[in-house]
Amino acid sequence: MRLRQQLSVRKNYHERNNFMDKIGIIGGSGLYNIEGIKKVKSVSVTTPFGSPSDKYVTGELEGKEVVFLPRHGRGHKISPSHINYRANIFGMKKLGVQRIISVSACGSLKEEIAPLDFVVPDQFVDRTNQARAMTFFEKGIVAHIGFADPVCPQISKVLYDSGKKLNLKMHSGGAYLNMEGPAFSTRAESNLYRAWGMSIIGMTNMSEAKLAREAEICYATLAAVTDYDCWYPGHDSVTVEMVIANLVQNVANAKKIIREVILSLPEREDCRCKDTLKHAIVTDKKIIPRKIKKDLKIIIGKYLK
Repeated sequence: MRLRQQLSVRKNYHERNNFMDKIGIIGGSGLYNIEGIKKVKSVSVTTPFGSPSDKYVTGELEGKEVVFLPRHGRGHKISPSHINYRANIFGMKKLGVQRIISVSACGSLKEEIAPLDFVVPDQFVDRTNQARAMTFFEKGIVAHIGFADPVCPQISKVLYDSGKKLNLKMHSGGAYLNMEGPAFSTRAESNLYRAWGMSIIGMTNMSEAKLAREAEICYATLAAVTDYDCWYPGHDSVTVEMVIANLVQNVANAKKIIREVILSLPEREDCRCKDTLKHAIVTDKKIIPRKIKKDLKIIIGKYLK
C-alpha cells in the first residue's frame, strides 16, 4: 500500500511539473525548427469554438515541453481578420499550456525603433472595432477580467533579458496598436497612431492577449520589427523583398531568444495571471447553461465546485 502511494505521489509530481513547464509559442511556421528540439510530433485538437489555425507541434526543448502553433496556418493562408483566435487559445489550454510567447512581425511607429529590432510591449490598443471574437464568455455566462496590464511581467522580463544577453537590439515596454487589416494603414492613420504615442503596429496580438488572460494563461509578445510604418519619410523606398529579408532574419533571431527564454524562465508560482477568473465570473453558477459548463470546463471548472 505504501509503495502504491509513493508511486502515485511521484506520478502526480511529474504531471504537475510537466504541466508547469509546458510553454506555448504562437508565430510563423518556421519557429518550430529550433535546433535541439526533440520528440517532435503534430497534434490535432478539437475545440467548442471550431478548428485552430493548424495542427499544434509539440516537442521537448531544454528539458521542457513546448507547443507551437502557426497562427496563419502553414503557408500563411489565414488573414489576421479570419484567424480563429478562440480556438487557438482554447487548444493551447487543452494541451496543458500555462504560458504563451507570441512572436509577431510588426511595423515601427517610432524612429528609435528600427527594422530588425525587437519590442516587448506592455500595452495594447484595439482598433479592430470588435470585428473578432475575443471572449469565451457569452451566451449564458458573463465574466469581466482585469486587463489593465495585459501581458505577464515575468515572461516579458525574461524575453527582454534574453534578447539583451544575445546582444540583440531590444526595447522594453510600449504600446502595440492592433489594427484590423489586412490592408496596411493610410498615412493619416499612421500619423494619428504616432500622435497617440503608440510604439508599434500589428494585426493579431490583442485578441490573443485577451483570450489568454480569460484562460488564465500567462502571455507576452516578442514583436519583431520588419519596417517603419508608412509615416516614415523613406517608407516609399521600402520593398517587399526588403521586408521579407528582415522577416527571415528576425525569425532566426527569435529562435535564439526563445531557446534562451526556455532555459531561463522560472516557475510560475508568483504570477497572478493564473488566478484571473477568481472574482471575474459574475453569473450565478446555478443558472449557467449545462453546455457552457461542459464546453468551458477546462477554464472555469475549478470555480464551479
